[in-house]
Amino acid sequence: MEATVVDLFYQHGRQIRSKELPVTDEQLLLEYRQTGDRESFAQLVYRYERELFAYLRHYIGDRELAQDAFQGTFLQVHLKCDTFDPTRRFKAWLYAIATRQAIDARRRQRQHEAVSLDSPPVGLDDQVAQIMELLESSEPTPDARLQEAERVVAVRKALETLPEHLYSVVQLVYFQGMSYRDAAAVLDLPVGTVKSRLSLAVGKLADAWARQDAGG
Repeated sequence: MEATVVDLFYQHGRQIRSKELPVTDEQLLLEYRQTGDRESFAQLVYRYERELFAYLRHYIGDRELAQDAFQGTFLQVHLKCDTFDPTRRFKAWLYAIATRQAIDARRRQRQHEAVSLDSPPVGLDDQVAQIMELLESSEPTPDARLQEAERVVAVRKALETLPEHLYSVVQLVYFQGMSYRDAAAVLDLPVGTVKSRLSLAVGKLADAWARQDAGG
């Protein structure tokens, strides 16, 4: 199974696209757990492939590591399906697994970067390029484009230095668009804790933005 998560998805992908199964995520996982039905598993991969990969890509900042984390996430779904609580939402359980995979990937990434201190921060070049394209479409002055890009880079650096417990909340609520309740379910935290962590994280990012303005 370890080597066939993506193969499984593509093997059934065409049929799934033309025949969306009228069952919930939870029912699909229980069907897979009880019978080993590969199409049920493939349907779960199909339903979350784009959304979850985009989350991991943004969380980790590296496409290849995100792909590894995506594979690792669904491998864990396969290995741990017997532990799934049917009273819990599958999406929250899935994102909890994916977030742990992302945290592990970022930890390995930091260890690698510590060995090569000359390496540029992962994802910054792509981020600046995207922002420059957006700014160019609104035709600001060259000085304004440069200043905006510098601000975004400064905030991106501040985001990368957030403690993991703050970083994960920002990724789930701000970038993934989850509600406080859903993020709390993913992180197994009270809703109030999610709100306070998000407030603290946003404050730190706002400080970075303000410092960049003052420096400019």
